[in-house]
Amino acid sequence: MSMVEVCDLCKVFTRARHYGGRMGWLRSFVSREVITKVAVDHISFSIEEGELVGYVGPNGAGKSTTIKMLTGVLVPTAGRVEVKGVVPYRERIWHTQHMGVVFGQRTQLWWDLPVIESFQLLRHIYRVPAARYQENLAHFRSLLELDEFIHTPVRQLSLGQRMRADLAAAFLHDPDIVFLDEPTIGLDLVAKDRIREFVRDINQERGVTVILTTHDMADIESLCRRIMVIDSGQVILDGSQEEIRRRYGQKRVLVVDFEVEPGDFPGVPAEVQRRQGRRVWFQFSRERTTAARVISAIGECCAIRDFAIEETGIEDIIRRIYQNGVGDRAGVL
Repeated sequence: MSMVEVCDLCKVFTRARHYGGRMGWLRSFVSREVITKVAVDHISFSIEEGELVGYVGPNGAGKSTTIKMLTGVLVPTAGRVEVKGVVPYRERIWHTQHMGVVFGQRTQLWWDLPVIESFQLLRHIYRVPAARYQENLAHFRSLLELDEFIHTPVRQLSLGQRMRADLAAAFLHDPDIVFLDEPTIGLDLVAKDRIREFVRDINQERGVTVILTTHDMADIESLCRRIMVIDSGQVILDGSQEEIRRRYGQKRVLVVDFEVEPGDFPGVPAEVQRRQGRRVWFQFSRERTTAARVISAIGECCAIRDFAIEETGIEDIIRRIYQNGVGDRAGVL
């Protein structure tokens, strides 16, 4: 059985139209015209136990609505959703006991209590055995370096410290699945790396299923082997990083340093992007040629001192998919 099963899932929001003007309230009351918004449009996917999946898309694409249905906060308009064999909105108490959540803009900790006291309260709420609680707490204190602020009230923590405390709180009761929504938003590079390392270690060591939604593609590139892209309520792309790079990242860049400032490059199966003294950037398609052939042809024109190959980053690929869609591969090269 998969950890998550979504079949033909749909969520439609409706609201009454309101009119302005002195008599607008009367017209709104009499007409009762309804406006509908399709937030999630009949999507289907499955996620296996232990996967770490990036669920990405532009603002308003339907990410948050999908996550809210997976957590049981929202009831679907149509379709089926199951997490570990149960329907989230029907078995909310059971589901809450077996999942963890981290929302970058909110906290599940008690604002005026020291972090350690929030952990103790969560231990009782989730009925975590004392021995297991102490084992998890010791592990998380080490991985996330919590000791420097564990006795500090939550309201006095920096954003990075609070996010580390929230991560520990989300995993404290050994959840089967964790939903992470913008877990590194607003953090500096060191704090981001620490959180990414923690999530990676917990996923690999304990096999916790993680669904990550974020606009920071560095999070996705660092953590997620599988990426799902949603736009206008529909999943438009679902595959591994390797598959996405192979399919949509056809362009590669070769950076070459020459012994002397070079001239032209006749017969080289690559396009010169730019020059900077003795350094030249060449762009070529992996479908039409190989890096070895390009380097060999360049070497016949001028002596090479050093070179490096730059692959198309996931962030660039996803950005172009947002802009151009996935129907035309040429549009996202």
